[in-house]
Amino acid sequence: MTFSKNTLALIYTGVLLFGFFISGLFDVLDYIIVKLLLFTGFALLVFILVWIAVKNSNTK
Repeated sequence: MTFSKNTLALIYTGVLLFGFFISGLFDVLDYIIVKLLLFTGFALLVFILVWIAVKNSNTK
């Protein structure tokens, strides 16, 4: 089973969204460690998406 980069980015975004939703639902979003984990994940997602966009623009 192989995943493309777009599929992996969509799965990662879904996991991150689910993390924010569950954290807000259980009122643990105010804890600093949860904020660090979620926002680090978000920053990593942005980095990966920019990297994919730059790599795709260089190949065209």
